[in-house]
Amino acid sequence: MKYKVIRTDTADSLIRKIILYVAQKFGAETALKKLDELEKSINSLGSNPYLGEDPRYPVLRRQGFKVLILEKDLVFYKIDDEKKIVTIYAVVDQRQDYLSIIRGM
Repeated sequence: MKYKVIRTDTADSLIRKIILYVAQKFGAETALKKLDELEKSINSLGSNPYLGEDPRYPVLRRQGFKVLILEKDLVFYKIDDEKKIVTIYAVVDQRQDYLSIIRGM
């Protein structure tokens, strides 16, 4: 059964930051491609919510997070099998201190 994919305001804000950064560094066309790739990857969780894996840090695993690893980005999400919902909590560049970002949500 297909899951509904929803994003928190924090996830939307973090995606915006990534896209703005890419636009500044590499131009609008590259940023739009990046946005399209992110959207496709995130939406694929609707049909395959267990595509991601368990996070490296035990504190995130205990909180029930899964992580979808993309080229340079990490998508942190939780699955609610009962309600058939995948909630995207954060999308971060894996070179950032993402543990602090996730803890601060």
